[in-house]
Amino acid sequence: MKILALDTALNACSAAVLDQGTILAEHRELRARGHAETLLPIIKDLMLVSGLAFKDLDALAVSVGPGTFTGLRIGLAAARGIALAAQLPCFGITTLEALAAAVPEENTQKIITVAIDARRKEVYLQSFRRSASEAVPVPLSEAKAVPVEQAASALPETPFALMGSGAPLLEKAGLLQNLSCQILDLEPDPDAKVIARLAFEKPIPEVGHSPAPLYLRAPDVKLPGGIDPATLPS
Repeated sequence: MKILALDTALNACSAAVLDQGTILAEHRELRARGHAETLLPIIKDLMLVSGLAFKDLDALAVSVGPGTFTGLRIGLAAARGIALAAQLPCFGITTLEALAAAVPEENTQKIITVAIDARRKEVYLQSFRRSASEAVPVPLSEAKAVPVEQAASALPETPFALMGSGAPLLEKAGLLQNLSCQILDLEPDPDAKVIARLAFEKPIPEVGHSPAPLYLRAPDVKLPGGIDPATLPS
């Protein structure tokens, strides 16, 4: 299966082309803004490097959040547009799952808890079970947005590994002092090649099914008239 995967959910912009588990081409750069101007040229270059046309692809995959409102919309719009034009299925992969799947094998015998800095003194949290024999992390809790001062109740009581941009916030708040927790020093932003590999392991969605963004909370901005952007059609 040939998959083009995209990520613009947080503070990176990346794309990757996978063929039967092998990455043919990839590009990733850290950026907090400018995803809209960057993503499509990256896709064009990767398709040239991989030697594939869009008609050669079998599927698209894209990160669906949680993440920044604008970033999510950029990646989703690109993936949906290509999938619609080429009549391809499109996988939606959460940022929390993608980060958990990036944990090296030596750390996979513990529960993996991903914490993303959601701003406004909140974190996005979710715990997973991940072993060397499991390509796809198994969720042990629901993804949720939690105020930092209330996050202790959402953390595992058993030994766990913690990763993501929200980990320093939890440590600074003193929430890890009485827990058996190892903080992993890993990239805090998803990588499209991990998203591609996760999609490769999942059941293929129906053509025409559009992945929906996972916001977990209302966006910080409002449209004229007080309209919540998250209520608009995706």
